[in-house]
Amino acid sequence: MPRNKFYRRGFALYEVMIGVTIFVVGILALGRSVENCLNASEITTDENRIRTILSNRMAEIQTAPGNPDASRELKIKSNFGMVRLIQKSSPAGLKEDDGVELGGLRRVLLTAEWSRGGIKQSKQISFYVYRAG
Repeated sequence: MPRNKFYRRGFALYEVMIGVTIFVVGILALGRSVENCLNASEITTDENRIRTILSNRMAEIQTAPGNPDASRELKIKSNFGMVRLIQKSSPAGLKEDDGVELGGLRRVLLTAEWSRGGIKQSKQISFYVYRAG
């Protein structure tokens, strides 16, 4: 009878070890999930800031008198580092149905470049600006 008693104690020990192992694996998976959520949140925040920078510059160009600069580069300090804003402007090259080129219409390309975790990131927007005359 004593052998059966020790056998049951050993079996209980294995049950506890398996239970603790499952618990640890679950906690590690949960921790990894929380880390992924935090990283995704940071990336979303960075991209929202970049969108704000790009839309602010677009509004400046659209409201400024005269044609936009053909080429320009700005460096903007942000909470997550330096953002390089590159502006390029060229004639739109759009034509009417009869082949006449539309005058006063320019295509502007804004590119924001920054670094996140040592990896270069970029985002672009393109829009048209009309100036009569």
